[in-house]
Amino acid sequence: MIERVGRRLRLVLGRPAARPPLHDEGATAAPSLPEVEFIGYAEDCLLIGHIRLNADRLSDLLNAHEEYQLVDVLGEDLSTGATIEIQEILVTRDELLLVHATGPRGDPGRRQPTRQHLIALQIGPYHVRGYLHALPGSDPMASFRRRKPMVPLTEAWVEYASGSVRQRRRVASLIVNRHRVDWITEADDEPVELPDFALHAEKGPLRRDLIGRVLALEDSQPG
Repeated sequence: MIERVGRRLRLVLGRPAARPPLHDEGATAAPSLPEVEFIGYAEDCLLIGHIRLNADRLSDLLNAHEEYQLVDVLGEDLSTGATIEIQEILVTRDELLLVHATGPRGDPGRRQPTRQHLIALQIGPYHVRGYLHALPGSDPMASFRRRKPMVPLTEAWVEYASGSVRQRRRVASLIVNRHRVDWITEADDEPVELPDFALHAEKGPLRRDLIGRVLALEDSQPG
């Protein structure tokens, strides 16, 4: 069901799970830890599921740990667009290129005044535009390089191919694995008009609503 080639995560459709559950079946999850939606972009696939949040924000959790246990996951193979259901999977930080920043936004009292900088970057098969928040007067590219591995952007959008269809998705907040970025540059501050479609993962055993997840653009469509 899941294969790893080097640091790449790959879905193998039609193959049963080869390993036992990652948790002790006799143990129960800590009730104090909230479960939040998790939408991750790997090099070959998308992973849409849930994760236990043991930090103030999802970005804090991603920076504090190098492995993450996801449950009730829907995987989408980018080469074919086909999907597969996975009850539980362990993913490493290095396998994740992008993650939607879902869940709480952290303590407002700890936020510092920042200036927004529109940036464009390429990371694996994904082209991304969004706003990087840096301290006033600082160089945004130098600020990006000094951050922890998982860097949040706001008002972002992602473009990529799934099967033969070009996809575009707007994301209110997107976390970028800066260690996997191919190139990054400051962008022209021009608005990008895209429908604000959300990707919903309904809570429950292996149920997902993918209807509103993308604005699909056929490759053959001009413009």
